[in-house]
Amino acid sequence: MMLKKTIQHIIEAQQKNLKHPKQNTTRTLTKNIDLTLPFAIIISGIRRCGKSTLLQQIMSTTNSKYYFNFEDTRATNFELNDFQKLDEALYEKFGDENCYFFDEIQNVEKWELYIRTTLDKGKHCLITGSNASLLSKELGTKLTGRHLQHELFPFSYKEFLAFTSTPASPETFEKYLKKGGFPEYLQHDRDEILQELLNDIIMRDIVIRHKLRSPKIIKEITLYLISNTGTEFSYNQLAKTFNLGSTNSVISFISHLEDSYLLFTIPKFSYSLKKQAINPKKIYTIDNGLASTNTISFSTNKGKMLENTVFLALRRYEKNIY
Repeated sequence: MMLKKTIQHIIEAQQKNLKHPKQNTTRTLTKNIDLTLPFAIIISGIRRCGKSTLLQQIMSTTNSKYYFNFEDTRATNFELNDFQKLDEALYEKFGDENCYFFDEIQNVEKWELYIRTTLDKGKHCLITGSNASLLSKELGTKLTGRHLQHELFPFSYKEFLAFTSTPASPETFEKYLKKGGFPEYLQHDRDEILQELLNDIIMRDIVIRHKLRSPKIIKEITLYLISNTGTEFSYNQLAKTFNLGSTNSVISFISHLEDSYLLFTIPKFSYSLKKQAINPKKIYTIDNGLASTNTISFSTNKGKMLENTVFLALRRYEKNIY
């Protein structure tokens, strides 16, 4: 629980950050977002892929200043009952507004109850989140039929060209193939940015969130899978490789990695769901740059880099891939 005065201070501090100039690369996803619809608009995706920037770009097209970032360390103790204080603080500072903009709202347990109430008042909400499972779990309860969900990925090749102000060419595609599409990495070109991102996701989104006791094993499995992007694998094989004993542990670990948008698995096609479940699967990584800076074996395999790029191009528009 938080004091209203504390919430007011956080709002003021976050508003100052909103005034900082943001890169203005237009994301392809933008054209699909319509704030006039009576639904909660959800934008989910991996950390640092540009969700907050996109939210702020959309926010700048409205007159609303109703914004709150729940990832702020000062808001760690924010609870469901604090939403009323947040409403009061926003109203007292900015007056009545119709649009709410919330970053990483899934950090607050039962947040969907507040959003449902806000929608019932005729307000509009745009929300970002970096955990697919947490978001879908809540969306499937109190917000069924009241939300539209979109996924944001690191830059596509087209967005990469716009961000870097370069023309399409074999040379720029070669660079995209290796560097990927994380905005901060492209801007500063320092490998540790993506290395720390991977560590951050493993610790915050997987180990701490799911109360796991073996961060070392989780990281080893993650690096192994990233190194084998575009390769078939089986849960039994991984359990034996890492001496885990139970395939259920491997299935659980990989599920957490997928929920964080770090990795994707796709099944071998079959009309039989049973065969899909038992056949080997293929693994892909969210971004070539992230894979290249965290494992040597991926960055030296140009064929796998191209295959991963093609997979990501397909996955941006379609979830059911075999």
